[in-house]
Amino acid sequence: MKPPPFDYVRPGTAAEAVALLAADEDARPLAGGQSLLPMMNFRLARPSTLVDIGRLPELTELHRDGDVLVIGAAARQRAVETSPLVAQTCPLLPAVLRHVGHHQIRARGTIGGSLAHADPAAELCAAASALDAEVVAASPTAQRTVDTAALLLAPYQTTLHPDEIITETRWPILPRARHGFAEISHRSGDFALAGTAAVVEFDGAEVARARLAGLGIAGTVRRLPDAEQVLLNRALTAESITEAAEAAAASVDPPEDVHADPATRRAALRAATRRALEQMRHD
Repeated sequence: MKPPPFDYVRPGTAAEAVALLAADEDARPLAGGQSLLPMMNFRLARPSTLVDIGRLPELTELHRDGDVLVIGAAARQRAVETSPLVAQTCPLLPAVLRHVGHHQIRARGTIGGSLAHADPAAELCAAASALDAEVVAASPTAQRTVDTAALLLAPYQTTLHPDEIITETRWPILPRARHGFAEISHRSGDFALAGTAAVVEFDGAEVARARLAGLGIAGTVRRLPDAEQVLLNRALTAESITEAAEAAAASVDPPEDVHADPATRRAALRAATRRALEQMRHD
């Protein structure tokens, strides 16, 4: 299939891109195109103009800013997955990115693009939720920082304003935390039936703070507070992990579609939560 007609513009700066997008309400930013272009081919999106931001150096930078890892919105997923800095400062990201589609998709897909697309089964959205990550959104007149909980609104909907684009993403560096990620899918590379991103901080042998985010189980990625509560002030043992996995599954009411019914998704979330937490046990 072919997309409907559109114009193509490649701006030289992020500010120019923002101005172009603000001037035409039907224009859309193009970064990796891994979500937008298929939607155009199926006539689910009909932008008048594609504003290519994928090769702007200011949007692809990756660096540490104190206790925050800053990743440009147009940074390629594969570059983040293989970055030594990311592996050292935010190991959940490479663990999550290995599950995003296939190698070819990650070579083109971008970090900001995945968050802006807001797919309920997006691994990066789950990682951002578990880590309390933020995005920086720019418009022609202002710049603001939005946390993940406030960004993700509904399936494929965010709270970004029509004249805003994400310019960078900010990921907290938690040196004393342990991370885990697991998802259940029909085949490797498929959209997950359910998955869990987990970040756990310890005080000695006991869990001092737990943040778990589930994907594929609601209209958007969502935190799993019941499961988090089960883990607090306890050692991470086979028993506490089993209880947390059961609490996670019991706390959700997943949708039904052609891929799975609610019971299957709850079972997948239970298994994914258990596997994600088992990755950080230290008996």
